[in-house]
Amino acid sequence: MCGVVGVFNSEEAAFDTMLGLFAIQNRGQESCGLAVSNGNQIKLTRGLGLVKDNFTEEKLKDFPGKIAVGHVRYPTRGTCDVNNSQPHVIETLEGTIFALASNGDITNYKTLTEELQAKSVNFNSGNDGELILRFIVWNHIVKGNSVVDSIKMVMEKFKGAFSTVLIGRNEMWVFRDPYGVRPFSFGKTETGYAFASESKGLDILRATDIEEVKPGEIIHVFGDNKIERFQLDVVELRGGRKGCAHCVFEPVYFSMPDSNQYGLSVYEARKAMGRSLAERDKDLEIDVVVAVPDSSNIQALGYAQSKNIPFEMALIRNHYVGRTFIKPSQHGRDESVKQKFNPVVSRLKDKRIVLVDDSIVRGTTMRKIVGMLKNAGVKEIHLRIASPQVKYPCFYGLDTNTKEELLANKMNVEEMVDFFRVDSLKYMKQDNLSKCVNNTDDNFCFACFDGNYPIELIDVSY
Repeated sequence: MCGVVGVFNSEEAAFDTMLGLFAIQNRGQESCGLAVSNGNQIKLTRGLGLVKDNFTEEKLKDFPGKIAVGHVRYPTRGTCDVNNSQPHVIETLEGTIFALASNGDITNYKTLTEELQAKSVNFNSGNDGELILRFIVWNHIVKGNSVVDSIKMVMEKFKGAFSTVLIGRNEMWVFRDPYGVRPFSFGKTETGYAFASESKGLDILRATDIEEVKPGEIIHVFGDNKIERFQLDVVELRGGRKGCAHCVFEPVYFSMPDSNQYGLSVYEARKAMGRSLAERDKDLEIDVVVAVPDSSNIQALGYAQSKNIPFEMALIRNHYVGRTFIKPSQHGRDESVKQKFNPVVSRLKDKRIVLVDDSIVRGTTMRKIVGMLKNAGVKEIHLRIASPQVKYPCFYGLDTNTKEELLANKMNVEEMVDFFRVDSLKYMKQDNLSKCVNNTDDNFCFACFDGNYPIELIDVSY
């Protein structure tokens, strides 16, 4: 899971791209980058760390141009260094001619990389985005195909998730995998167009007429805001699957609540999750509902409103600490949890609480949080999780590569109650979660919960 922003025909394309990336910083905190075209050359800058630390207004003055693409990285493939940051660029004797940023993972990465290497194509990283870029450029420059036709080949040969922005010196191509795994939206700005992994990345740019890039769609923007849209036969590309494979973990956890995606309001979907959890607790007597902030705030609010029980922000989050799940190492996650939360004792002491969280993956965060709450004098803790048990790795953009690291494969629910030292524990049922995201046409991927992978796993195993 990463974040991508593309801006077309803006006098301050670099600045606008920075704003869009800042709005979706939740999607990646390890590194960031942007590439800007001034019509003659494409200039690239990348760095480890956060958007506002790397892209100051003073620095952005050195990146004039009307077309830009940017990226915030959450590492799932490749080492944690600048070479694996995006965007990636292609340079020739004529200068830099293309830059690309993508969100998602390719499941036949090894096979496709080896095919290109056999054709003397060299790689500077171990990153999916570079593979997509070099595949397109090789087919365009060496084989003579148009850029659009080269992207169509990506749609046919690449398995997995990709929501991608490609820029040339004077034009932009945007495309999304046939399954629509990761969210991807675009809208009109005052002078052109903007694209982003989440709609809130467009809101900050005051974009209008916001809609989603359709699964299997290629959008070509060029000239004076001219736009061409190509829709591929997604049923054929999906191997006969009629529905999409939207990642259900996006509305559960990753996306910001003020975003809209997959035809959903993330806020309303999370409220529905909370109500669904409350429906299973008809006889539970509690005093207060507490969220594990920030991603489960809305689910906890939905639970509290459904039960007519006070909702208290009794765990305060330090917003200068990033998201612990997307930290690349276990040590980093442990240290961040220690720094991230602090309980409000006056709202917790001697209380029977329902503690709502969006998910349990490795269990790192929850065990430490429960310890904090007990030290604050909480009388009873009833843990409610707004998703099913995460039992299977994700190969489409999440950093859960083995079953062994997932807590649900180490313990049953009763053992987790003892492990977390809570009074009870209930997970969301998958059928109920499906209803909360309005999954009426089999449009969501639940593989991390049930192991039913909708896209071929060619070069990966678990």
